[in-house]
Amino acid sequence: AFGHLLEEECEDPSVLALREFNDALAADEDFDGVEKLADEISQLEHEADQVKHDIQDHMPRPMFLAVDRTRLLEILSTQDSIADKCENVAIQLTLKRLEMLHPLKDNFTKFLNKNIEAFRGAHAVIKQLDELLESSFGGPEAEKVKHMVAEVSYKEHEADLIQRDLVKQLYAQDEHLSGGTFYLWSQIIRQLNELSNLSERLANRVRVTLELK
Repeated sequence: AFGHLLEEECEDPSVLALREFNDALAADEDFDGVEKLADEISQLEHEADQVKHDIQDHMPRPMFLAVDRTRLLEILSTQDSIADKCENVAIQLTLKRLEMLHPLKDNFTKFLNKNIEAFRGAHAVIKQLDELLESSFGGPEAEKVKHMVAEVSYKEHEADLIQRDLVKQLYAQDEHLSGGTFYLWSQIIRQLNELSNLSERLANRVRVTLELK
């Protein structure tokens, strides 16, 4: 069950752990908690790499695959990039003792949650791979997945809109922040938005596979 293997790689707890980061930041004084979470996410990213390598090592030869091997490797690579982005965000949050910028707090939480929603949507698409294989990538199952992919794309669009407002709020605080703090927050926002971008790309790779069958 190849879909099950890819689903295991896509079940990335490092994405969900970012919510705990948000809670730790909101607590302001909990920098030790932030650093501990960063270590945990780095370990989770390493474990995701091991899962990826295991899938690559056990991938059947092309003649025995129902899906083009290159397509599967592209899906796997995109999933791995999501784990990498989570680790990048975690590292950035420990480069300096950051406090939550209270004018950004509500929108930042909304932004984080929307990116996680996009990731969950892409994860749901990956979970359908076995069913797609059984239906030869056609019929009602294929139409269902196309609809799910469209939902992920819309969540990515919503995340972009929230990011735009968030960046405006950040610039409004510019004169109250050091150059380093401003730069770090702008990078964290940008890296977080990559989660929804990559989730959309992941879902679209499955859709492309559908259209090529």
